[in-house]
Amino acid sequence: MTFEPRLTRDWDDPSVATLDGYVAKGGYEGLRSALEEEPGDLIQLAKDSGLRGRGGAGFPTGLKWGFVPQDTGKPTYVVVNFDESEPGTCNNRELVERDPHRLLEGTAIAALAIGCRTAFIYVRGEYLWQALVLQRAIDEAYTRGYLGSGICDSDVDLDVVLHRGAGAYICGEETALLNSLEGLRGQPRLRPPFPAVEGLYDCPTVVNNVETLMNVPDIVVRGAEWFRSVGTEKSPGSKMFTISGKVERPGNYELPLGTPFRSLLEDAAGGVLGGRSLKAWTPGGSSTPLLTAEHIDVMLDYESIAAAGSLLGTGAVMVLDESDCVVEAARRMVAFYAHESCGKCTPCREGTWWAMRVLGRLEDGYGREADVPLMTEMGGNIMFRAFCALADGAAAVIESSLEHFRDEYQEHVRLGRCPFEAVEELAEAAS
Repeated sequence: MTFEPRLTRDWDDPSVATLDGYVAKGGYEGLRSALEEEPGDLIQLAKDSGLRGRGGAGFPTGLKWGFVPQDTGKPTYVVVNFDESEPGTCNNRELVERDPHRLLEGTAIAALAIGCRTAFIYVRGEYLWQALVLQRAIDEAYTRGYLGSGICDSDVDLDVVLHRGAGAYICGEETALLNSLEGLRGQPRLRPPFPAVEGLYDCPTVVNNVETLMNVPDIVVRGAEWFRSVGTEKSPGSKMFTISGKVERPGNYELPLGTPFRSLLEDAAGGVLGGRSLKAWTPGGSSTPLLTAEHIDVMLDYESIAAAGSLLGTGAVMVLDESDCVVEAARRMVAFYAHESCGKCTPCREGTWWAMRVLGRLEDGYGREADVPLMTEMGGNIMFRAFCALADGAAAVIESSLEHFRDEYQEHVRLGRCPFEAVEELAEAAS
């Protein structure tokens, strides 16, 4: 069976950003088909396809939909997480810019599966243009009867509300996102209860990532077997990878899950910038543990990346070459988490701040022998000790950089400066 990823095919035709162009390409046929199915059948279809959440954890989508209780007497909600803020990630942005109606169709099908009549799309605060594109698509869909009362001439009503965030990274965490939607401070909630049971307004809620939902219409139209025809047994389908950093052709690339990282780096992105050597890379954004050049042939799927000691996450690959200082890279990443911490948890609030200070001391030439084991201790004190995974992302940077590049930390202490300063000075002189 030949896999034809519709996302890639439609990208070549800008007309699909409009409703007429999208419908001409077969858009909303999945929604029409879904309206003829029972909700339980749609959930089972999602389970059979093996679709996993593309937003980070890779949780099975059908299983998440199936967790939503139907006998509570409360309304149910679908919330779309378009708060794409993970450093190095921008694939959701491009998907929405090019194909906004596919997101609306996937959202509507998810709503049918759980009995939802009002769905929310939470947009990252900095995504001003993307919010305008989405609102235009929503207005078009209402005008033509794909949203609103009696969608597609059925007896089902569905409203979609666009909500713009204020630019907080923490609101990418689903419970902090829900708090923000309710007008509360964007801070994570203690779980359980999980959102599927008590989410938005204390009602059963499904939170799905943009890319996850954009796979749903094709699964409904083409079937679970078609979706499973690519990828691996446990990680079926394709994935949007964002690759940036020291590469010749940074950008977004859709590849089957299970593709070797070497193929993404060399075939898609054109190799390391300037023909230099690969030093380190993140598989899923700055919150995932660093891997090294030794992992260049690791397959890009959830199980293979986990076996290598990291996480696939959002598929945001950031590449470091031989001229990059890992300590400086770690300092920058940890500084981001220190800045974006909501302050609710002491290990996160204090741990990220102190880690940033110690890493800065090492990079600025004031490091001490005790700082290297101190960083190890700090990473251990942060990991798995906070309400959400923000602190774990900072700890992952610290622990993985120490695991693979401990000698580089020690060299900073021994020299009393960054050993890559001379390289940077030569590069500046050459430019």
